[in-house]
Amino acid sequence: MSRPLPRLVPAEAFADVPADRLLAVLEAVTMVLTLPQRAAERVDALVVPTGQGEDWRLTDAIRAWETGPALRHLLVANTDSAERTYRPLTLDRLRGLGLRRTDGVVLQAGPVTGTGRQAAWVVEQASALDIGSVALVVSPYHLVRVYLTVLRACDDAGLRIPMVPLPVAVAPDTPVPETGVAGYDLVAGEVSRLLRYPGQGWIATPERLRDYLRWLWSEHRPLLTGA
Repeated sequence: MSRPLPRLVPAEAFADVPADRLLAVLEAVTMVLTLPQRAAERVDALVVPTGQGEDWRLTDAIRAWETGPALRHLLVANTDSAERTYRPLTLDRLRGLGLRRTDGVVLQAGPVTGTGRQAAWVVEQASALDIGSVALVVSPYHLVRVYLTVLRACDDAGLRIPMVPLPVAVAPDTPVPETGVAGYDLVAGEVSRLLRYPGQGWIATPERLRDYLRWLWSEHRPLLTGA
């Protein structure tokens, strides 16, 4: 990837995008975000890709971790040290956000650039720790891209595990600390990436997502539904 895409993208940037490509993005957003969130109570691990100064990703994940004793691991991916709001990722910092149970908590050691490198680390940990299923704890505007990025990293590593979304409970008009703009305003930038990144090999293609969701629902329905 030559240079990062802007986070704020005007609506007119999509004027020439074919309808079928926009529909593919809408399909991915719909099918990922409507996976049963209650399934997060039954997974092996919670995954938190930090970034943008959004401590609410961490506080939500820590709350779920502390109230979910069956969870085996809490994987916390680091972020870009070039971010204005960057702070070192440490257990002390997480303790300040409510962490008490540290056994099973794994932190990415150093800062990384890009969701793709966060995803690669998550897949490495899932393989090394024999993690059988994960829930991705991410702000809603960013969650689908994280999901597709981790799915692509799993494919690249030859790993297939169930993944469910666990959107952070944050109001969509809450300003994101790094940019000062609301989640609403960041959606267009995410859509721009969802359109471009499959062709660059950073996220799973629409076809790959369909295949994965078919497998997920056919092979792991009890995890998804609790039945």
